[in-house]
Parts: sequence; C-alpha cells; structure tokens
Amino acid sequence: MLIKQKKFLGNIKISKILFILPLFFATPFIYDRSLKAGLEFQWNQDSGYRRLKWFQRDDRKRARNKIFFFLRPSDRRADLLKINMTIPKTFKSTLKEENINLCQVKIGGFEGRTKCQNNIPADVEINSDNTSVDIYPYNPIPSDKDSYAVVFKVFNPKRKGLYQFHSFGQLSGTITKTYLGSWTIVID
Repeated sequence: MLIKQKKFLGNIKISKILFILPLFFATPFIYDRSLKAGLEFQWNQDSGYRRLKWFQRDDRKRARNKIFFFLRPSDRRADLLKINMTIPKTFKSTLKEENINLCQVKIGGFEGRTKCQNNIPADVEINSDNTSVDIYPYNPIPSDKDSYAVVFKVFNPKRKGLYQFHSFGQLSGTITKTYLGSWTIVID
C-alpha cells in the first residue's frame, strides 16, 4: 500500500495536472469579463485628426454619467475665447445647459481621482437639435500649464457604441474657429 502511494505522489506530472487544472478552468469565472481595450480605432483617419483625452465615470448604457473632455496644455496653442463641440447625432441623451460646465481640472491617475478644482464662469449654448454646444468663458482660457475640461452630467444613451465628439476653438487674435481635436467615448 505504501509503495502505491509513493508511486502516485512521486509522479510529478500527474500531481501538477491535478493541482493546476482546476485553477485554469476557474480563472475566467473569478475575474470580470469586461475587458477594456487599449487600442482606439478611427475610420477615415487622416493626418489632421488629433485624439484628445477624456474620462467618464460610468460606461454602461442608460447610466448616470459624468464625462470629462480634457483640454490639456499641449492641446491649446493660444488663449481660447470660445469652445465649440459637435455632438454625434446618434448620441441620444438629454443635454441641459445647467449640466454642462467648464472647469480647471486635476487629471486623475493611479494615486488620485479626476476632479474639478475651479469652476470657470462661462455661458453655455446648445443649438435646437442638440448637435452642437458653444461655450463662451467670461475670461479667455490661458495657454498655460493647467488642464481644463468641459464636463457633461448626462444619462448615457440607450444604444451602446462609439461616439465621436469634435471640438473647435476660437483662438485669441483670430476670427475663424480652428480644429482642436476629437474625443471618442465608448458606451457599453
């Protein structure tokens, strides 16, 4: 009897399989299956496209959400007098002027959360068909080392998918608006 036990436990290959096999099959059930992709794909990407950073609190459809559209120092070449954002037609969410604001932001990371530090007083105008938002700060947004964000407090749309917001700005000293970049947010 003792010899049979030594042979069974002595066979290392069988003991490894018996130990590792249950862990291998249990791993997918332990971890959350919603994986986040680290790759952003753009249709019709050209050299003029600029990808801007963004952050959202909740990416589920129909969830209450807070979306931060960042304007970092590298995204601004001069002081901004006006910010124009185009809203995708498929982004079916109720936008209200009182739920959109502009603020100086601390971009979060490993050690901290993303949050507004100072609200910047601005007038917000939404066009009648909810396809564009104009933001007029009372004082120009300086092109310094601080980051700024346009913050939307909305309910996510009913349809999941990719939604691309484009931003244009009127720089100080110019009459026309210039392309600042685009944000592509994901709703699951």
